[in-house]
Amino acid sequence: MNYESRIDSSSDHNATLANPLEGVDEEDRRSRKRTIIIIALAALFIVGIWFLMHRGGADEAGDGKDQAPTVSVISPGATTIQGQINANGSLAARREMPVGAVGEGGQVRSVLVEAGQWVRAGQVLAVIDRSVQIQQAAAQSAQISVAQANARLAQANLDRALKLVDRGFISKADVDRLTATRDAAAAQVNVARAQSGQIGAQMARLNIVAPADGLLLERKVEPGQVVSPGSGVLFRIAKGGEMEMLAKLGEVDMAQITTGISADVTPVGAAKTFTGQVWQTSPVIDPATRQGTVRIALAYAPELRPGGFASAVIKAGSVVAPMLPDSAILSDAKGSYVFVVDKDNKAERRDVKTGLVTDTGIAIISGLSGKERVVLRAGGFLTPGEVVKPVQAKK
Repeated sequence: MNYESRIDSSSDHNATLANPLEGVDEEDRRSRKRTIIIIALAALFIVGIWFLMHRGGADEAGDGKDQAPTVSVISPGATTIQGQINANGSLAARREMPVGAVGEGGQVRSVLVEAGQWVRAGQVLAVIDRSVQIQQAAAQSAQISVAQANARLAQANLDRALKLVDRGFISKADVDRLTATRDAAAAQVNVARAQSGQIGAQMARLNIVAPADGLLLERKVEPGQVVSPGSGVLFRIAKGGEMEMLAKLGEVDMAQITTGISADVTPVGAAKTFTGQVWQTSPVIDPATRQGTVRIALAYAPELRPGGFASAVIKAGSVVAPMLPDSAILSDAKGSYVFVVDKDNKAERRDVKTGLVTDTGIAIISGLSGKERVVLRAGGFLTPGEVVKPVQAKK
């Protein structure tokens, strides 16, 4: 029995010894299975990455189309544009009349007006002392009386002599002498009267008067001041209160100006604009500045002060052309240009030539027909051929 037990044990042992790699094979199979699973997962990961990358590229391609810049465009058409020329200049009285002392002069007794007042023709502006002239007038008046008395005496002597001629007491020669004396006395009366009138005229000239109706611009005399014909201008008057602007323009603009066209004048510091009319253009050009003067007539207004500065917009003809705002027009070394959007929504450079400049924009006199879609703003950030999204802007 023990022998059998040993045999069985020996048999089990021998069986174990007969398959020593059986446990090892099982472990290898498990390891290979894990390796295959890892490889499969790695392959799936790589495929997923490839799919995501290609899908992202497609999305980016779609986004590239969606990310085309959006630009505002306008089709300006062709409109009639009123030509305008901007100018600057000074205000002045259209007809300025300087007034001074025209008589012998003297000390000013009183000044009767102030600058800014309206005066009438013949109105006394200032009075000069005339005490000496008054005495001269009185003396001359006495001389007239003396001359008249002498004339009466001479006439009486002649009348008596004529009565005695027929009696022979007075000769014909005596009558002629008395007649001459009477005529001389009458002439002396006329001389005295003329001299009196001269003194009266001299006294009248001591009143400084306005030569015409108008606005008194300047007063340069005060009571107590001694004046004479050499004292210069004492008052300045704007005849009729009429004003004008002396606008300075270059040679090119001067060629477009004709008398009779209207202009809008705005004084510096004033919110009001005044409408005037060009009444004279300078016949010469200043060789130093290459400018001429255009005179714009204006009706009187308190805001128009001679000597002040003003700007003017002169209407000078009209053209039919597309009108674009400043933001649409670009410039470089080649000149002015705009960007237009073609039928494929691509930006295209278009060289243009600008014309009249107005408050609403700039006229395009060549390069555009007005039917194009013109980029309204931000054209400087575009490149020729770039795809854009045009959005029609409201006019």
